[in-house]
Amino acid sequence: MKHNESSGLATNETPVDTGGQSVAEGASEALLARATQLDLGGDFELPPGDPVTHFGAGFAKTMASNVFLTGLAPEFAAEHTGYFTAPYEDRKHVVGYEVDRDARAVHVTLDNGVTRTAKIFGSQGAVTLPLGADDVFFTPSVVTPDLPPPGMLPWPMGDVVGPDSAGLDREGLDAAVDMAFAGDSMTAAFLITYRGEIVAERYRDGIGIHTPLESWSMGKSMTATLLGQLIQQGVYDLWQPAPIPEWQSGGDPRAEIRIADIVRMSSGLRFRAMQDPDYVPALGYPDHLYVYTGSINAFEYAASRVQQWPPNQVGRYRNGDPVLANYLIRLAVEGRGENYHAFPQRALFDKLGMRDTVLETDPYGNFLLQGYEFVSARDWARLGNLYLNDGVWQEERLLPEGWVEFVSTLAPGWEADGRPIYGGFFWLNGGGQFPIPREAYFMAGAGGQKTMIIPSHDLVVVRLGHYSGVEASQESLSRALAALMQVVPER
Repeated sequence: MKHNESSGLATNETPVDTGGQSVAEGASEALLARATQLDLGGDFELPPGDPVTHFGAGFAKTMASNVFLTGLAPEFAAEHTGYFTAPYEDRKHVVGYEVDRDARAVHVTLDNGVTRTAKIFGSQGAVTLPLGADDVFFTPSVVTPDLPPPGMLPWPMGDVVGPDSAGLDREGLDAAVDMAFAGDSMTAAFLITYRGEIVAERYRDGIGIHTPLESWSMGKSMTATLLGQLIQQGVYDLWQPAPIPEWQSGGDPRAEIRIADIVRMSSGLRFRAMQDPDYVPALGYPDHLYVYTGSINAFEYAASRVQQWPPNQVGRYRNGDPVLANYLIRLAVEGRGENYHAFPQRALFDKLGMRDTVLETDPYGNFLLQGYEFVSARDWARLGNLYLNDGVWQEERLLPEGWVEFVSTLAPGWEADGRPIYGGFFWLNGGGQFPIPREAYFMAGAGGQKTMIIPSHDLVVVRLGHYSGVEASQESLSRALAALMQVVPER
């Protein structure tokens, strides 16, 4: 394979950020015993295919996204990004890669003789092609914001940031920002809003206010938002059984799973994930990654999983549930004759002034919004402020009354296990993971991506960075937040 643009690939051990929870967190004997007691029987069915080949799909995709969407140099992207679906230590399997700028594609050749290809398709971002395929199984489209040029409008609907009227200690704010970028954190963007106003903002060289950055599982919170909009519109009820078509045959116990159970990561479906307290890597490739890297219809795959526990009894951080939530979104949007790929832009992004958000899909055009999205820091701040404002934006209610309370309240299945860390596709600070009030909640993604919502202080804090800095980023963000608490008064 020709090395058009390449980097040396090392093999040091890669840290894996799990989006706010360590793999071993809460793995007490009592927690494991409770899961065993509630287990309905049966075994996990391992995803098919070669893990090295799946890794190649993840590497090709993250390379294509970071090169063509973010604009990173291939050498930098290969070294510093995308460790979640393409662990750094597994890059020893890469024989070479080629970046085809004309076709907007990346080809990765592996030591098992397989070449994986990811290519940009319309506004659907980078998609990894199935083995033996040279195209996707949907018609790509270009979706553009229906908004005036951002330079004409004040924040938050545009780019224009007015004079600082917050009255906060400027030196203190600057010190907090310095801490976010300190050391080896590889922070790419850090932004603070106070009472909806941008009071501090900084970017790594080459990154700007319109740069979409890898955001990973923060997409789960965006999924919650889009689903919440459909509930606000009367399409769904939060407490109804989820109308997944594959579950509607007579006697299927999955028909009892409610939409609320899915949003709470408490459906109870068998879906093996690295965040499971009893996860054993040696048992094989996890479903949690396969929905990204399998080049499959992710919706059909998630819907095919069988029941492990009764719904709403056990909380587990597994990608099957947000994939199913996105399945429900597609069913609803296409069921009423609308353009599925345009729906997020028209229903949400245009409302909030979001112009720099790319939602990526599987080869069948299904949004993989459990973590395949590239979003600018300002766009994440806009979404965070929608929640800070209780789902109301410029006097229009976009989310149902009570929705913000629902997603930011400890889910019963997680509470039963003594883990006060998860609500409804949002993480909670109930365990005091960060030096901010326990009532705060946040969006979190692999690689140290965070959007913190701190209602007691009218704050939204966004931190985005490159994956190689994940270990250092936890400490740098914690120090920045602690400093910020000294600067910003409580309501």
